[in-house]
Amino acid sequence: MPGLVSVKTPPDAPPLSISVPEIRPESSTRSEQQPRTPTPRKPPSPSPSRPKPSPARSAKKPPPDSPNPNTLLSDPSLDNPDLGPFLLKLARDTIASGEGPVKALDYAIRASNSFERVAIEKSEEPSLDLVMSLHVLGAIYCSLGRFEEAVPVLERAINVPDVSKGMDHALARFSGYMQLGDTYSMLGQVDKSIECYEKGLQIQIESLGEIDPRVGETCRYLAEAHVQAMNFDKAEELCKKTLEIHRAHSEPASIEEAADRRLMAIICEAKGDYESALEHLVLASMAMIANGQDNEVAAIDVSIGNIYMSLCRFDEAVFSYQKALTVFKSSKGDHHPLVASVFVRLADLYHRTGKLRESKSYCENALRIYAKPVPGTTAEEIAGGLTEISAIFESVDEPEEALKLLQKAMKLLEDKPGQQSTIAGIEARMGVMLYIVGRYEEARNSFESAVTKLRSSGERKSAFFGVVLNQMGLACVQLFKIDEACELFEEARRILEKECGPCHQDTIGVYSNLAATYDAMGRVEDAIEILEHVLKLREEKLGIANPDFEDEKSRLAELLKEAGRARNKKAKSLENLIDPNSRRTKKESTKKWGFRI
Repeated sequence: MPGLVSVKTPPDAPPLSISVPEIRPESSTRSEQQPRTPTPRKPPSPSPSRPKPSPARSAKKPPPDSPNPNTLLSDPSLDNPDLGPFLLKLARDTIASGEGPVKALDYAIRASNSFERVAIEKSEEPSLDLVMSLHVLGAIYCSLGRFEEAVPVLERAINVPDVSKGMDHALARFSGYMQLGDTYSMLGQVDKSIECYEKGLQIQIESLGEIDPRVGETCRYLAEAHVQAMNFDKAEELCKKTLEIHRAHSEPASIEEAADRRLMAIICEAKGDYESALEHLVLASMAMIANGQDNEVAAIDVSIGNIYMSLCRFDEAVFSYQKALTVFKSSKGDHHPLVASVFVRLADLYHRTGKLRESKSYCENALRIYAKPVPGTTAEEIAGGLTEISAIFESVDEPEEALKLLQKAMKLLEDKPGQQSTIAGIEARMGVMLYIVGRYEEARNSFESAVTKLRSSGERKSAFFGVVLNQMGLACVQLFKIDEACELFEEARRILEKECGPCHQDTIGVYSNLAATYDAMGRVEDAIEILEHVLKLREEKLGIANPDFEDEKSRLAELLKEAGRARNKKAKSLENLIDPNSRRTKKESTKKWGFRI
């Protein structure tokens, strides 16, 4: 899935280890990783899914210089037709030996230039050898964190193959699209990433047919990308297709089918269909038991516990979590991050059931593990755990502690590529915490940074983005930046109306905030129009039992009275609209003339 395939060096590997795709039907540029449940399910307090910071490398260590292309192009030795294959082999051998990326980069650039020079000299079309050298070159750039430089290289690799010339050319183009999609993902450009995956899938289907097992793997990969982008309907469609293909080619209760069902459970859970999610997880667990995959069974037990907790079946959730905890402790050790992740789930469960002492104890146990992680623990695992624990501190009205944990999580991820959306989610959460404690300028800055990252990553049309805009607008109101707040509320309104519908609670909240803002700006008629629309929605579709109905009705009556009594009346000041000293949380009811968080 985007962000899951990376050519960065693993912790226990030599200095550089790059996997370069082979251009033949048996190859694949994709790797498998079990997907994680998207966490942003509470719009008022945005939570990162996993999740994504600026992919730029730290400025402390400048990247190594590339060889000068002009010098290479003028090298007469590149005209030798035997030089390109030799240099490509040297590049691969250098990567395998771990000598370092700079020398391999030199060989790869010279190899690709040689292949192009020879093709020009012979007045021939570039060969698939050029495509392979460009794939190697793009992989080396990615390993150096120079993703922007990898993009034009991989785009060139896509344009070389001619699909009409047979299977090899088609699969070469497919491989290029998948590698380019991964690169866009590491840049946080999710929309472009998905577009590349879709083009690759189409080429693969045309070459191999719709029911080939390799098509199933690509469908699943694309489904994971759509889950990451929160396009759950499209993800469900692709995952069903993957299940059908694997059922046709695999034995019953296969590991492939179990992986598909775990992904389908994530999609169903995100859509609120918990019973279907539970059914898929139980079937996946049975398949993993049949294949002797104890650790995978334990991971599924954690997911089953999450579903039980969503269904308020807390005793069954505790049982599932404890089963998983026993397996992880025996197989991984008491200080493994998987053990800490179960502690976090138990802490959340006991917090929900009002057992705050047990909840705090499990939080402390998890934090001790994260403070001294075992070798091999990734920064993403620690950051994800800290973010979940911060949500518990937020719920028990300890925003300062929650802020400290979020700041630690963001520091862990700031130099990691492909984490732009995750960082944006953390910054949005920090903005909420800062707003609650009355640090409105910092809150606005945090929201602004999150909005910038979400815009650049292609999530500017998601409901999550609309919620963050609403939160930023509230911070602007507290800073008396009414014009800016109005623009943010209007954009949030357009997004939420499209993504959630006019009757959704988040959309209604933005309507209320926008009406109060219009009144503060003296645009009484616009405020009246919005409140009339909200009341009409409640009376005709939502019902009038909601306690906000009477507040909105009173606000409208006062606005109508004021509009009829004083045409040139000055705008109501912000001191009358909001209480500057208020520390209302998002769970409090709306007060008269108040804004909604």
